[in-house]
Amino acid sequence: MAREDFNDLLWFLAVAEERSFTRAAAKIGITQSTLSHTIKRLETRMGIRLLTRTTRSVSTTEAGERLRKSLGPRVAEIEAEIDALMELRDKPAGTIRLTLSDHAYHTVVWPKLSTVLSDFPDIKVEFSLDNGFRNIVEEGFDAGIRLGESVEKDMIAVRIGPDWRQVAVASPAYLEKQPLPGHPQNLIGYNCLNMRQERSGGLYAWEFEKGGQEIRVRVDGQLTYGSSFPMIDAAIKGYGIAYVPEDLAEKHLASGELVQILDDWCQPFPGYYIYYPSRRQSLPSFKVIVDALRH
Repeated sequence: MAREDFNDLLWFLAVAEERSFTRAAAKIGITQSTLSHTIKRLETRMGIRLLTRTTRSVSTTEAGERLRKSLGPRVAEIEAEIDALMELRDKPAGTIRLTLSDHAYHTVVWPKLSTVLSDFPDIKVEFSLDNGFRNIVEEGFDAGIRLGESVEKDMIAVRIGPDWRQVAVASPAYLEKQPLPGHPQNLIGYNCLNMRQERSGGLYAWEFEKGGQEIRVRVDGQLTYGSSFPMIDAAIKGYGIAYVPEDLAEKHLASGELVQILDDWCQPFPGYYIYYPSRRQSLPSFKVIVDALRH
């Protein structure tokens, strides 16, 4: 049956349920003569009588009743699904998928979302934690959270955290074995804790800046990680120099478990942003997430 003929089926269903052309026409919002003509056209096209008409009533034939029982639940299911979708437009509900690093999750995202999500039980959030760069459109994410310098230019971006910096740290015991590196390039001769980029597979080149001079150093060492968090413990235990977010190292620097080196080469950079395609803005559930994270 042609797609444009589906209305004929819906109008038949209205007559079969109301058992009256007059009431069905009023319910649909058309004239009784138009409705009667449409049902006759449907019966002619199908080659079977669907309704039995008398001067006082309308009833379904055996074939018409079979069609009504088959068609009715399906139409009701479609209408219920449409109603549910319309609710997504009007109230915060549904699933929001986010891709972000574990550092962003623990330091910015979860501290903010944990205080508001309990007020919106119909919002579900799926967190995909990794340190690589993801194509959020191709991979079905609603938004990504990355450093401001990494956000794709064709996305809407909202700042969600302050500037921060990476710092080079090591244990006092490790640094006693050899002189402090006075320049980032000197790190090449040290045992350093590497970070592997999950998506590209390459090792992260440590980035330093001083007086307008930018340097990227590819270090080497015994241990390689996919997250900054375990690097702190390895550095405390003397396995080498780690290059980690400053907030992860602060308490260990204060306690003396770690020592910071090359401080004047470690400059702050734009913090985390949530970025997304423009079409996501219209979802109430997504607005709740963005407003909660906004810096």
